[in-house]
Amino acid sequence: MHKTFTFNYPKMKLLYITALTLLLNFSLQAQVDSTKVATTQKDTTKLALNMDAVYARPFLKLGKLPISIGGYVEANTSYFATDGITEGMSFQMPRMTLFVSSTIKNRIKFLSEIEFEEGGKEINIEFASLDVELHPLFNLRGGIIMNPIGSFNQNHDGPKWEFIDRPISSTTIIPSTWSNVGFGIFGKYAKNNLVWAYEGYFSNGFDDKIISNPQNKTWLPATKENNERFEESFNGVPLITAKTALKHRKIGEFGISWMGGVYNKFQEDGIQIDKKRRVDLFALDFNTIVPKWKTYINAEWVWAYIDVPDTYSQQFGSKQKGGFIDIVQPILKRDVLGWQNSTLNLALRMEYTDYNVGTFNETNEKIHDDVMAITPGISFRPSSQTVFRLNYRYIWETDIFGNDPSKTAGIQFGFSTYF
Repeated sequence: MHKTFTFNYPKMKLLYITALTLLLNFSLQAQVDSTKVATTQKDTTKLALNMDAVYARPFLKLGKLPISIGGYVEANTSYFATDGITEGMSFQMPRMTLFVSSTIKNRIKFLSEIEFEEGGKEINIEFASLDVELHPLFNLRGGIIMNPIGSFNQNHDGPKWEFIDRPISSTTIIPSTWSNVGFGIFGKYAKNNLVWAYEGYFSNGFDDKIISNPQNKTWLPATKENNERFEESFNGVPLITAKTALKHRKIGEFGISWMGGVYNKFQEDGIQIDKKRRVDLFALDFNTIVPKWKTYINAEWVWAYIDVPDTYSQQFGSKQKGGFIDIVQPILKRDVLGWQNSTLNLALRMEYTDYNVGTFNETNEKIHDDVMAITPGISFRPSSQTVFRLNYRYIWETDIFGNDPSKTAGIQFGFSTYF
């Protein structure tokens, strides 16, 4: 389960509970702001880039109030067994997310994304940014930003996906969802069938928990336990994130991104205590629709390079890589039970993640510590904003010595919907 900045203050909880209450009270009279509506993954590919996902969502206008509000919720049940051993059936409500947006003045707008995790056990801010629109090619953004690395980190809303679990590489190499306090620029240029866009930010970043953690290996998500990154930098060196994407409306979208910076504390009270040690991630992503069959294809691949001290054992990987590919095939589109244009999809996800790319110094044999997974599924969408999902998930996990992998298999069923 990913974690971001956690508020435990009663006043902050009261603020967002009040906002949620307003949503429920005004929902009957609310009207959809059609300029900001997100639909399915397939429709998003037609309308916007992955980096537009924070605004490409359904919002409701609350009467004459100067704000728009929305959100989504996920709930599911699962039954898994690992090497024949099971703990039985479990029920989960991993998250409910609330969006609050406001156009403060012409070309100045604010958007926040607040996530209630594990039934309200935690309240996390994933995005809270002020945008100043100066020119389509040059705009300013500041606050809690979502680092544009890969495709999933920014475009992670549950209702957009046919799979219950989030991609392994996107949550354990790229620590999605990954956000920081920072400032930067973004822009877009469109002509005929081509759209080009970019984003670039300076923000707070990683800390040494990526190699000093209970996992006893290089584990980038461990840095999210440091809530102080929303108050100050761990070492005073900004994390830089940059992405550019090119999309042809009839071919698809291709994105390339980089995120890198110093993760260790290299000086204390002006005294040099270590050299600067970097972590760098590079990601490629691609999505398209095959016109003849309306097949949706979405893929992401990431490489991570970590400067691990020589005093650490070889179980701490200095290189990691992984990715996934999703294939979604609509097989039926018709009115069902009064729901117009409902869609039934077949879906397949294939994943591979290697947490320690390299060989042992002593034997020159491959270091493993890798995961493979395959997830076939069926999804039903009574509308573009709601999905019911049935997944079968099979996972192979191999330790660093390459012993026979542990095998986990299970069935998941659940739903996700915007509201």
